[in-house]
Amino acid sequence: MNIKLNVKSLPVIAIALAALVAGSVQAADPAAPKTRAEVKAELLEAQRAGDLYVGGESDMKVKELIMKRYPVKAVGEGKSRAQVQAELREAQRTGNIIVGGELDKMMYELFPSRYAPKAAGPTRSRADVKAELAEAQSKGEISVGGEGDWKLKDVFPRRSAPKAKAK
Repeated sequence: MNIKLNVKSLPVIAIALAALVAGSVQAADPAAPKTRAEVKAELLEAQRAGDLYVGGESDMKVKELIMKRYPVKAVGEGKSRAQVQAELREAQRTGNIIVGGELDKMMYELFPSRYAPKAAGPTRSRADVKAELAEAQSKGEISVGGEGDWKLKDVFPRRSAPKAKAK
């Protein structure tokens, strides 16, 4: 078969190639409209997996409501019984157990005398704190109470202005 290309056939070929490329791009685009068969397949898969929401006021999926019909997916390696028991003993010792009911507090918060106090971070000496306070006062860096984020140097600029050194 002998195919002859001439100038008149080039636009036809260009249009055919453009349609071919556009069709493949549209098929790869997830926002493109789906065919009826694709939608039906997705619906059947969602029904099989229990991923459809139950009607009414419930905000639950079918697999959450009727758990025995849908197998739970494995989540990988868990902790051994000994590890879990060791974690429980440590939580009981430190009071890191939530108290049931409406309180929603930890045991160490409700009964602080039963548990050793939490270790505090590094502390500064009283002299260091007093020196830091004196420096902040002299520079006017102390916050003024109220709604704004004002400092003393903003409210009283002449008071906190750096003093000229005597010669």
